Amino acid sequence: YWVAESGAPTESQQAFDQVTLSPKTVGAFTDFSRKLMLQSSLDVEGFVRRDLAAVLGLELDRACINGSGSSNQPFGILNTTGIGDVAGGTNGAAPTWAHIVNLESALANANADAGSLFYITNTKVRGKLKQTEKAASTTGNFVWEEKLLNEYQRLVTNQVPSNLTKGTASGVCSAIIFANLADLIVGMWGGLDLMVDPYTGSTSGTVRVVALQDVDIAVRHPESFAAMKDALTT
Repeated sequence: YWVAESGAPTESQQAFDQVTLSPKTVGAFTDFSRKLMLQSSLDVEGFVRRDLAAVLGLELDRACINGSGSSNQPFGILNTTGIGDVAGGTNGAAPTWAHIVNLESALANANADAGSLFYITNTKVRGKLKQTEKAASTTGNFVWEEKLLNEYQRLVTNQVPSNLTKGTASGVCSAIIFANLADLIVGMWGGLDLMVDPYTGSTSGTVRVVALQDVDIAVRHPESFAAMKDALTT
C-alpha cells in the first residue's frame, strides 16, 4: 500500500496451500542359494542388499518423473495437472532451440523461474540435441551445449520416458522437463526396511532378502514445472 504521511498500510493476509502425502509402498525381493553363499568370496547378503536398495532408488526416481498415480503409484511430474505444456506438434516434433526456450519461458511467465532449475531428459533427446543447430543460419552452434543447456544445468536419465504417444507418433516420443526441483516433495515414512528371510526356502537352503520403502511424491507448485512430451528423436 502507498500511504500518506502518518498513514498506516492495511494488514496483509498470507495465503497457504496444503499438500497431502500418504504412504505408498515400493518393494522388491530376491532369493539366493545356499551354494552361492558357500562358493562366493563376496558378502552375498550385503551385495544383494545394496542391489535391492539401488533398484528401489531407481524406481523412486522413475516415479518422481513419470509416476502414473494409479496401481498404488504416486503422481510424477509428467502426470501432474497444471504443469506448463510445450507442444511440438499434432504428431510430435523434433526438439529445437525454440522448444527449449519455451520451456524456460513457461516457468518465467508464471514467475516460477527461481530455485534449483534444471532441464531433465533422456539419452535419446541428448543425442538429438547434440546434432541440432540453434538456427539454420548458424554452423556448429548446437542446442546441447558443452556444459549447460540454455545456461541451466541439465540432468540425463533414461527414467525419463521415450515411449510416449502423440497423434500418429505411437510409442516413440520422449519428454523434456524444465523444473525447479526444490518444489518437488518426496516424503518418506521411516528408512529403507530390509529383511532377511532364511525360512521361506529353508528346505533348499535358499535365503530371501526383502526390501520395502514407504514414500509419496508431490509437486508443491505446478507452475514450477514444464514439459514437452512429444519430442521425436529419429
